Amino acid sequence: MNKLPQVGEGAWRLDRHAHVVVYEAEDGGELLTVYDCGAAQKPPSAQVVGRLARTDAAHERLSQPTGYIVKLEDGGVLRERDDGYVIDPR
Repeated sequence: MNKLPQVGEGAWRLDRHAHVVVYEAEDGGELLTVYDCGAAQKPPSAQVVGRLARTDAAHERLSQPTGYIVKLEDGGVLRERDDGYVIDPR
């Protein structure tokens, strides 16, 4: 399931105020679930298995018992890299 707008090879646009929920598995893997807006009562726009290597876009990070939430301020671009996914500013 990936309903994010693609902006290039292995790159997707994240909306302003998007939330990326990162679930951490015991084996070191991660599941990234992308919501267009944390306040909207909508299903996620995407789920990908992989590691969130870093976030360079303006954000707030909240720790959770099963991982953490990255709350983007101005959106960004989710890019697939060799070492995992990164979130760049637009």
